[in-house]
Amino acid sequence: MEVILLQRVENLGGLGDKVKVRSGYGRNFLIPSGRAVPATAANLADFEARRAELERQEAQDRASAEARKASLEGKVISLVRKAGDEGKLFGSVGTSDIADAIVEAGVNVDRREVRMSEGPLRTTGEFEVELHLYTDVDVIVAVHIVAE
Repeated sequence: MEVILLQRVENLGGLGDKVKVRSGYGRNFLIPSGRAVPATAANLADFEARRAELERQEAQDRASAEARKASLEGKVISLVRKAGDEGKLFGSVGTSDIADAIVEAGVNVDRREVRMSEGPLRTTGEFEVELHLYTDVDVIVAVHIVAE
């Protein structure tokens, strides 16, 4: 199945690219989420008519992500949690806990933008957490967990 991308999709292509994808991926994910349209002659003509508008929207989204990145660089987020004598937490710190702490610090972040490759944090200490704000716009935030 061939589709025309209406926005940049990681590991697939950029705005306006005509790419070949598996039918299920196109029908069940790309098209319903508004990231692509089927590559028909009518859709291609419609895309070319809207190209400037879509490029402007993508530029605004990227600029917004870059501004959030600039405000997050060098930030240290402190979380206070109950912990045992050896520094092991009673529970864990996940993506929503980190996103909520960053929002309280004044930067709007969704929990889906927090990337924790090692899984939830279960001990006290200093950790680096990656935030994926937009395609090719990532920032590392220091998270400091202290015992209550």
